[in-house]
Amino acid sequence: MLMIHVMGKKIEEKVVLHLLEKSELTEKEGELLEKAKGAVKNAYAPYSNFNVGAALLLENGQILVANNQENASFPVGVCAERTLLSYANANFPNITPLKIMIVAKRSQESNYATVTPCGLCRQTISEYELKFGCAIEILMLTPEGNVLKAENISQLLPFKFNDLNS
Repeated sequence: MLMIHVMGKKIEEKVVLHLLEKSELTEKEGELLEKAKGAVKNAYAPYSNFNVGAALLLENGQILVANNQENASFPVGVCAERTLLSYANANFPNITPLKIMIVAKRSQESNYATVTPCGLCRQTISEYELKFGCAIEILMLTPEGNVLKAENISQLLPFKFNDLNS
């Protein structure tokens, strides 16, 4: 809910994340979680040792996976979320993405780490929400095994490029 107060020049956006226990996940969300965990294992992160996996549920029920891909030239590396959304759009350009699960783990640790999409990934998710005219749920695993859920990208990126220009 975007609120703009002209007199006070105050702009507010309410942000809400839901904390779900694993037992509260739907069957498809549980499948997304397991596939994202599997994708973490194949991440290429020799510089940061921070492995990220993502799984994307498409409207047709298909689940795609990807992970982060680093490069010695740091700006060349690509996050799991952008790798996944780019692949999905290149190969399934007319199938709406519905949910993305993100899982992260440091190479030498057994526990997962909470991670949210970076700014570039947030803007990329926003772009696909615009393209398809549909919210994409963002699900993020916590170290305790719970899942943070954002109902759409506005919950993680409240003031996107297009929000203040309409």
